[in-house]
Amino acid sequence: MAIRKVGIIGAGTMGNGIAQACAVVGLDVVMVDISDAAVQKGIATVAGSLDRLIKKDKLTEAQKQAALGLIQGSSSYDALKGADIVIEAATENLELKVKILKQVNDLVGDDVIIASNTSSISITKLAAVVTRPERFIGMHFFNPVPMMALVEVIRGLQTSDETHGLVETLSRELGKYPITVKNSPGFVVNRILCPMINEAFCVLGEGLASPEEIDEGMKLGCNHPIGPLALADMIGLDTMLAVMEVLYGEFGDPKYRPAMLMREMVAAGYLGRKTGRGVYVYSK
Repeated sequence: MAIRKVGIIGAGTMGNGIAQACAVVGLDVVMVDISDAAVQKGIATVAGSLDRLIKKDKLTEAQKQAALGLIQGSSSYDALKGADIVIEAATENLELKVKILKQVNDLVGDDVIIASNTSSISITKLAAVVTRPERFIGMHFFNPVPMMALVEVIRGLQTSDETHGLVETLSRELGKYPITVKNSPGFVVNRILCPMINEAFCVLGEGLASPEEIDEGMKLGCNHPIGPLALADMIGLDTMLAVMEVLYGEFGDPKYRPAMLMREMVAAGYLGRKTGRGVYVYSK
């Protein structure tokens, strides 16, 4: 089986990034979201991203038009028919993902791979809601998808060798470097990264240093390209909190308890770059 058409559920930051990564290597893409406006916004984001690549001489205008021509947008799940793989890239919420996956399961054929871009939720648990769990897998991309090379390929307890092999091959075709991960809360990268960012919020909440000093400390002292607080703003504080709550709930270990400052900021709607304010303030 060769994967030639990719269905993507969600036209937001991750969904449109995955769509771009697929289209630029010549794969047909159908991107589905709850409204035509959301879909068109996602396609416009891809076009803007491709324009930036043209300015950097990494892409030609012809290549941009060819990629955009491969992306079909729709607000109907029926558009997913004919896809070889469907990648769910919705918000990091278990109930929402289960609802979406049940809808996809009822629509696509038994030979279609269903994948989730979840950054922390159990692949084994998600696989249990579809008819053929052996065809279910985690495919965790990193933000921004067009720039980040890594894909975590997460095997649930039920995932078959064939499904794993096809998704690993697809990841390489997208120009990504796949690492195979066993199912566990937070997988590999977020299991390590998110507690570090969470601790930065604890340090900030205790007033040990300013946000700028905390970030500069980690950049200059640990050679990180971006500070943990600025990175949290890029990821989204709501996403960060969701991951920490999964880690804390699944492991029951207090070292994963979400920082109170992070909870307060999410409650206030200070979610980071996407809302114009997080730890830092951004111009829209």
